[in-house]
Amino acid sequence: MIAWVIYDIKEDDVRGKVAKCCKQAGLYRVQYSVFLGTIDENQKDTLQLRLEGLIDEETDSVYIFPMSKSELKATVLLGKAFDKKMVTDEVKALFL
Repeated sequence: MIAWVIYDIKEDDVRGKVAKCCKQAGLYRVQYSVFLGTIDENQKDTLQLRLEGLIDEETDSVYIFPMSKSELKATVLLGKAFDKKMVTDEVKALFL
């Protein structure tokens, strides 16, 4: 499946750990607090458990949005959309 991970985290060190977990899960950073990539159900569950152990549920929020390839292709991107310095060819290929 394709998954978006979007977060708003108060503490810098926790934010860094969440980003590291997303990268370790094989996701690609497309904006500072947004990751996108292909993961399977087990990887998604593992990522969810790791992130739950890091965040403060009173102040932080993390969204994991799974979607199909056809849903991704129907996604509307307006304006700058992605930080071009961060987006890799692997991410671009997801939209083809």
